[in-house]
Amino acid sequence: MTAGDAQRVRVIDSHTGGEPTRVVFGGGPDLGGGPLAERLDRFRIQHDAFRSAVVNEPRGSDVMVGALLCEPADPASAAGVIFFNNVGYLGMCGHGTIGLVATLSFLKRIEPGAHRIETPVGTVSAVLHSNGEVTVNNIASYRLATNVEVDVPHYGKVFGDVAWGGNWFFLVREQTLELSLQNIESLTNFTWAIRQALRQQKITGTGNQEIDHVELYGPSDLPSVNSKNFVLCPGKAYDRSPCGTGTSAKLACLYADGKIREGEIWKQESIVGSVFEASISVRDGKVYPSIKGSAFVNSEAELVLDPRDPFCMGIRA
Repeated sequence: MTAGDAQRVRVIDSHTGGEPTRVVFGGGPDLGGGPLAERLDRFRIQHDAFRSAVVNEPRGSDVMVGALLCEPADPASAAGVIFFNNVGYLGMCGHGTIGLVATLSFLKRIEPGAHRIETPVGTVSAVLHSNGEVTVNNIASYRLATNVEVDVPHYGKVFGDVAWGGNWFFLVREQTLELSLQNIESLTNFTWAIRQALRQQKITGTGNQEIDHVELYGPSDLPSVNSKNFVLCPGKAYDRSPCGTGTSAKLACLYADGKIREGEIWKQESIVGSVFEASISVRDGKVYPSIKGSAFVNSEAELVLDPRDPFCMGIRA
């Protein structure tokens, strides 16, 4: 067996507000047709090693989010996509969708305008603006429970809201840690302890789905920006962007509390200082967030999956 037997995978890397997305647009597994939710199941069961090879070390990192470009089930859609990370799969990814749209534009597969993107949790629409910014019109988001008490070892009782924005979030209502890059270790330890406590105390989303994102928030020092957040993702990496699904979950909570009205602009800063501009529309009593941000392509590459390499499929815990 030689290097010529290696599998070659074509990818484009981008970042959205500092958070990386790696779009696989060639050499990925054949998942067949049908709804994206069914194809995600095939991916998970039959090709999980490919997920690890793309985003885990030595090719990737804990913070990398992968996006497998798929043929859409509906020909009217611009693309289908399955998002994944270092530990598993994401139903939806806001920053990743912005990165995907920027990548499709880079590949000259789409032009400015509105486009439908199919995801495992439903179809979202995304607008590529002429200046390169992208607005993602997300699926319906909602708050499932408010002021939920969690007993967190070494920290005591913590209260927060459980909300859905395309992924499940626990949004901590009050905390005293400084939201700064210099405080990343303390923020990570605190939110990871909350994540473990949620699991141990069987606090879940609808249908006993795991709450795998934890969000802290506080005031921003940037002019005319409403809030700053810290989001811990499922694999224990923090989101460098303001988090599209996390901002969506936050908007659902704000609306439930009567703190935001339809059409108002909410600006969300990330822990690294990038900003998303967000708003909501309400249809049939449901909250639909819109998130606007920018992504920049920073690499086009061909991954080489050499079967002689003992770490060919990534380093997995």
